[in-house]
Amino acid sequence: MAAPTLRSLARELGVSRTTISEALRGSPRVRASTAERIRVAAAAAGYHHNPLAGAIMSELRRSRGELFRGVLAIIGVDEPDRPAYSERFHRELVSGATARAAELGFKVERFTIGPLLTQRRLNHILQSRSIRGVLLLPTWRDPDFLKLEWPRYAGVYLDYQIARPALRCICSDHFRSMMDALQRLRGLGYRRPGVILPRHHDERIHHRWEGAFLAFQQHHPAPRPVPPLVIDVINERSFSAWFRRHDPDVVLGHFVEAIDWMRACGAKVPRTHGFFCLNLVHAEGPCAGLDQEPHQIGVRGVDIVVAQLHRNERGVPKSVSLTTLSSTWVDGPTLRRRPGAV
Repeated sequence: MAAPTLRSLARELGVSRTTISEALRGSPRVRASTAERIRVAAAAAGYHHNPLAGAIMSELRRSRGELFRGVLAIIGVDEPDRPAYSERFHRELVSGATARAAELGFKVERFTIGPLLTQRRLNHILQSRSIRGVLLLPTWRDPDFLKLEWPRYAGVYLDYQIARPALRCICSDHFRSMMDALQRLRGLGYRRPGVILPRHHDERIHHRWEGAFLAFQQHHPAPRPVPPLVIDVINERSFSAWFRRHDPDVVLGHFVEAIDWMRACGAKVPRTHGFFCLNLVHAEGPCAGLDQEPHQIGVRGVDIVVAQLHRNERGVPKSVSLTTLSSTWVDGPTLRRRPGAV
């Protein structure tokens, strides 16, 4: 028996192929009762709607035959309290996603939810343009995208965890990255590392930075181990009190301002003490640290969404999954090999 097609369904139901197509992609232009009748008949016949087909044909008509497979949306949230440096991370995510999408024949559009663009309004825009693939940028506060109509979309969150809704996620492997960094610092001769973490940073990733640091200390005991400094706000006063009391020989943290604070306490970086940045998007100048590979996270995010589209998978997945990527060590002038290093 021949596979069902739009033409055969239209002939059987006495409607146009356009009506069949619009009903199966959820267009509001089709009466609800008609759309339901079409969905039931399509399911009974074993017809599987290709969510990319409508977008492909529409864009092909506009582009006169250029390679095109669809449009992907990259969605962020307008958060006034989000630190400015996070936008640099977002730009790298978008850059990676845009480059990979182009390789696969997709275009990318970025949207920002806020006072001028609500989630409900964004739904109308995405549906009117037949956009089915969605990448969500990391949010500073707990992400909540429940007002998007997820049965229509394939999506991924470009950060550690999202519960509203529970989508597939992709992010840096914070735990492994910390462990690897500490092991390499040990190889350079540093024996008393200390880590500084704003509490909100660590909580967002379920304490993976701090957990890895404490686990490394447990398995590589040192005289007078340095307790992590995890507080709400890290400033020169709180840092200096911690640094003078515990005197770590290398400091790991996000904020390179700590280098000046170390020097104010008498440290000579890198001759007497070292500094290692946990996310180099924070560094304005040369510094040793971790490249968390946001460009590559964007690349892999597109791969995940496009794979879902090709499998005709939409909506919130039945099981939660997390893809993690290793960060890259970057040498810099804030570290040196210490005497006695092996």
